[in-house]
Amino acid sequence: MKKIKRFLLFLSSVSLIFVLSGCGRSAVTAHSTGFWEHYIVWNFIRAIEFLSHLFGNNYGWGIVFFTIAIRVILLPLIFYQTKSMRKMTELQPQLKALQSKYSAKDLETQNKLRQEQQKLYAEAGANPVAGCLPLVVQMPILFALWQAIYRSPVLKTGSFFWMHLGDKDPYFILPILAAIFTYATSKLSMMSQPEQNGMGTIMTLGMPVVILFSAINLPSALSLYWVIANAFSVGQTLLFNNPFKINQEREEKQQVEKQRERALKKAKRRAIKSKKK
Repeated sequence: MKKIKRFLLFLSSVSLIFVLSGCGRSAVTAHSTGFWEHYIVWNFIRAIEFLSHLFGNNYGWGIVFFTIAIRVILLPLIFYQTKSMRKMTELQPQLKALQSKYSAKDLETQNKLRQEQQKLYAEAGANPVAGCLPLVVQMPILFALWQAIYRSPVLKTGSFFWMHLGDKDPYFILPILAAIFTYATSKLSMMSQPEQNGMGTIMTLGMPVVILFSAINLPSALSLYWVIANAFSVGQTLLFNNPFKINQEREEKQQVEKQRERALKKAKRRAIKSKKK
């Protein structure tokens, strides 16, 4: 259910970009008024222009390093999300046991189930909504970046390799790369899960498709943002939530548990034999 909610949140957020993309078509300058335009969009433009000047006035590189800077700033939030989600993963057997214990659908039983779940979360230091936080934070950034490009005459006319930043990628290279990196991130996250399920598979395959078709229909600057951001996500997943390391640790833990169970069984057999003697 949580994965379904995250997927629906992602879809609604992407849809919001298309809806809002028709809002505000006038150029944003230092004289623009309003909190969103003057303090958010204009400062995004200034930041990208500043970084672009460091790389020969190339606005594509400005967006690349602006994206990296944003992702670095978000790293503490990502680390918190990853840590909390790992705890949630380890709690799954206990949560399933609670759901089985309080399986009745009456209001009193369901309230008791929620209380027990909240208690379990608190004891483990897990936050079930932590997985949505980075997405919620990134969506305003994504829309502000779109507005910064679309409503800045300078950035909108900038070019980067084969494309104009304000237009769609004519060869679909960036949308495809964005989809590939999105898939890689989702796949790596799925690999660290102790149990695979149908919804996880749907998300792993569905999110890259959404990214692909969104990037095809949006300015190439946003596709560039998605490519760099999702490539960064692959690296941070390997750093914070490496599935190979997690699965190895899980297997070692299971081996230790099996050895402990064998030792207990042997000890019981010896105790029974000694009593018989």
